[in-house]
Amino acid sequence: ELLVFRNQFPRNMAVDANIDALAGAFAYPLAYGYALVGRVVEVGTAVERSWHGRRVFAFHPHASSFITTTDALLPIPHGISDADAVCLPNMETAVNLVQDGAPLLGESVAVFGQGVVGLLTTALLSRFPLGHLVTVEGLPIRRATSYQAGAHNSLSLDAVPPTRFDLIFECSGSPSALNNALGWLRHSGRVVVGSWYGDKMVTLNLGEAFHRERLRIISSQVS
Repeated sequence: ELLVFRNQFPRNMAVDANIDALAGAFAYPLAYGYALVGRVVEVGTAVERSWHGRRVFAFHPHASSFITTTDALLPIPHGISDADAVCLPNMETAVNLVQDGAPLLGESVAVFGQGVVGLLTTALLSRFPLGHLVTVEGLPIRRATSYQAGAHNSLSLDAVPPTRFDLIFECSGSPSALNNALGWLRHSGRVVVGSWYGDKMVTLNLGEAFHRERLRIISSQVS
């Protein structure tokens, strides 16, 4: 969303091919957002009355109210708060990142960036029997939160890595972080790119260890 706000999105690319509310290409004017929780306040004559008053989630641009169809709504189960439910798209992203990375028993894993997606990725990884789970983040408050999410250790951006990693998730949104992540991998290591850089270019040093160490860069996307 910051990329859209800062006008850093790629031109003439579909906003989302699978969400009707986000049809069209990236170009201003653009109503954006994809995480909306609310309560159904009115239903049409062709809609079952049971929908009235129901708490729902919608992949829809941010708005105080909107009109849609029932097939675009996901009822929120009892016991799940609005605050948790609104994180559904970000958790869906985190699940895809972890599945694409496919962490193995005892591996050393790092997560670059502890924004919402990075924190959720850390929380999922904490459930795996990993040898080491480290987060890398510039903001102290986010590093503290990553411990609550299950990280074994959390480092600042200028820290020296305590070990080489088998698997790194790059979720910082910073193009330079991907090159740094490659430098933290051990032989046959892999980095999953969870960041969306938009029109920001990424410069990588692939002339040294990249080939001899058999490193892998894995793209990941959820939509």
